[in-house]
Amino acid sequence: MYTQCPECQTIYKLAGADLAGAHGSVRCGHCAAVFDALWTLTAQLPPEPLDYLDVHPAQAEPPQLDLPVFRPSPPDAMLFVEAVERSEAEAHATPPAFAASRRRERPTRSAPWLFASLLLAISLTAQVAWAERGRWIDGAHARAWLEPICERLGCRLPLRHDANTLALLSRDIRPHPSVPGALIISATLRNDAAFAQPYPTVEVVLSDLDEKRIAMRRFQPREYLADPRAIARGLDAGASTSLVFEVADPGQDAVAFEFKFE
Repeated sequence: MYTQCPECQTIYKLAGADLAGAHGSVRCGHCAAVFDALWTLTAQLPPEPLDYLDVHPAQAEPPQLDLPVFRPSPPDAMLFVEAVERSEAEAHATPPAFAASRRRERPTRSAPWLFASLLLAISLTAQVAWAERGRWIDGAHARAWLEPICERLGCRLPLRHDANTLALLSRDIRPHPSVPGALIISATLRNDAAFAQPYPTVEVVLSDLDEKRIAMRRFQPREYLADPRAIARGLDAGASTSLVFEVADPGQDAVAFEFKFE
């Protein structure tokens, strides 16, 4: 919480224990004035620029508290004695005949609850599987039984993706020949996986001599490939492709660049 000294207008941050120690009275660390911190006490500071905190107006009647959060329970011994006395009375008491018969005739309703629990479990499993569908599709074991099922249903699984099998063969950066203040970044990418996979999202990072990042950009396949059919077909196993990116020149401090594939 925050409060303001009325003498030198210094605003301080304080905790509830500071107020409780002297019933709201505090001493200013700047001018040594003693004042009531409750006058301007606030949980949040107003937006800057600020000069004065609002002074709380005096109320004729104390405010009534209507939001309880805790009430101490009776002593444990009293609860234990009452529980013992009640259990003994219940043991010696004989329930009426109509009450006993109703208890025996009450039907069990566990079947609807079991069905609802099973339905919720199936729904939760389906949601988790959908959220992790990328991991299932990219896994070799899952694809072994997903592909035959998909062929029978007439569907097509997305291409399997593994960024760790993408190799960067070469890279180069040079000024743009026709656009002032621009650079051309080129690279050669090879798919070392045994399967075709989609073209990756390419992250290009430019940094200075101290390896401090100056500029960064992520390129989607549609931003560096103009052929939608090539994007849908993906990069074949063992195939190579050339990537060309046109970016704004971040300045002379950018002396190093790095590629990342996602």
